[in-house]
Amino acid sequence: MKLCILSSLAFLAASVLAQTAPQKAVMVTYKQDTPNSVLEQAKAAIEQAGGLVTHEFKLIKGFAASAPAEILESVQAWGTEHEARIEEDQTVYALGESS
Repeated sequence: MKLCILSSLAFLAASVLAQTAPQKAVMVTYKQDTPNSVLEQAKAAIEQAGGLVTHEFKLIKGFAASAPAEILESVQAWGTEHEARIEEDQTVYALGESS
């Protein structure tokens, strides 16, 4: 009986993990005069959707995150008034690609 229950729980956990949306690494930035409440709303939505805020920027208004694409579309739509920009987070080099 215990084996049956454990097997069922393992199957359920595997099903939930398989349905998890793939995460996308992004940078979310806003105009400097954007209220902090807009950023907080965006970060909260990302975390509620299973994403993770990985860095908060100090010199520009924004943050880096890993989040499902669906919530990023919502964050983009909410931020149109404040010119929200969502860009793929990637490594850049000053003088071409590093070896």
